[in-house]
Amino acid sequence: MFAYVIRRLLLVLPVAFGVSIICFLLVHIAPGDPLTAIMAVDATAEEQAAMRAAYGLDRPLPVQFLFWLGNLFQGDLGNSIATGRPVAGEVWRAVQNSLLLAVTASLIAFPIGLLLGFLAGYFRDSWLDKLVTSIAIAGVSVPNYWLGMVLVIIFAVKLAWLPAMGAGPAGSDGWTFDWLHIRHLILPAITLAVVPIGIVARTVRALVGDIFHMDFVMALYAKGMSNFDVLIHVIRNAAATALSVIGLQMGALLGGSILIETVFNWPGSGMLLSNAIFQRDLPLLQGTILVLAMFFVTANLVVDILQAAIDPRIKRS
Repeated sequence: MFAYVIRRLLLVLPVAFGVSIICFLLVHIAPGDPLTAIMAVDATAEEQAAMRAAYGLDRPLPVQFLFWLGNLFQGDLGNSIATGRPVAGEVWRAVQNSLLLAVTASLIAFPIGLLLGFLAGYFRDSWLDKLVTSIAIAGVSVPNYWLGMVLVIIFAVKLAWLPAMGAGPAGSDGWTFDWLHIRHLILPAITLAVVPIGIVARTVRALVGDIFHMDFVMALYAKGMSNFDVLIHVIRNAAATALSVIGLQMGALLGGSILIETVFNWPGSGMLLSNAIFQRDLPLLQGTILVLAMFFVTANLVVDILQAAIDPRIKRS
C-alpha cells in the first residue's frame, strides 16, 4: 500500500505541471489587453510601457511562465491588476467560502444519492426503481441556475423564509456557525446538490443492479448467507466505483459552482473567477483557476488512495 501511495504521489507531479502550463496559456491566448481596465484612456506610450514592465507583460511568454512558476513555489500568485491586492489572499478567502458551500452540498447530495441508488438497484425494475430513475434524470436535466432562481422566488420572495443572497448578515466576512449564517447557506447548498444526487443515484443504481446479477452473488445465496451478509459483499464490490464518482463530483462541486454563486451572490471562487474574467484580471484569473485545478487533482489523488484501501485488486493492477 505504501508503494502504491508513493507512485500516485509521483504521478501527481507531472499532472500538476501540465495543469500549470494549461492555466497559464489559456489565460494568455484569450483576446484583449488586461491593462486596459486600469490604464488611462489617454496614457502615453511611455506610461503603457512602464505599466507592462511592472506586471512583467513585456517579457516573452516562456519567460513570463518561468517567472510565474518560480513565484508559485514561493507561494506568490502575484497582485491583482484590478485591485492591486495579493492574489493569494483574494483566492484563499474565496476558496474558503466555496469549500463551505461544496462540503455542505456534498453532505446533502452523497448520502441521498447513495441511498436512492442502492434502493433502485436492489429493487430493480420495480415502481421504486422507476421513481428513483425519474428523480435522478430530472436532477441531472434541470439547469441548476434556473432551479436556484425558482427556489429564491419561492422561499425568499414569496414565503420569506430564507435569505436570497450573500453568505451572511455581514456579507462575506466573519462567517460563523450560527443560524443567521446557516440560513444563507441552505438555498445555494440545496441547488448545488441536485445534480450530484442524480449522477450518484444513477451510477450506484447501475452498479448495484449489475452486481446482484453476478454469479458470485448467486453462489453466496447458495451457501446459505443471509440477505444482510450478501448486501455487505455487494456494497464492498460497488464501493470503489461509487467512490470514484463521488470524488469527481466533489471536485466539480468546488470548481463548477460559478453560476450558483452568481445567482445567490455567494462570495466564493466562482464569483471571484467571474469577476476576474469580466475585468480581464490575468493574475487573479490564473491564480483562481490554478487553485481550483489543484483541488480537483488532490481530490482525485485522495480517491485513488481510498479506492486502493477498499479494493486490493486496484493495488495489484
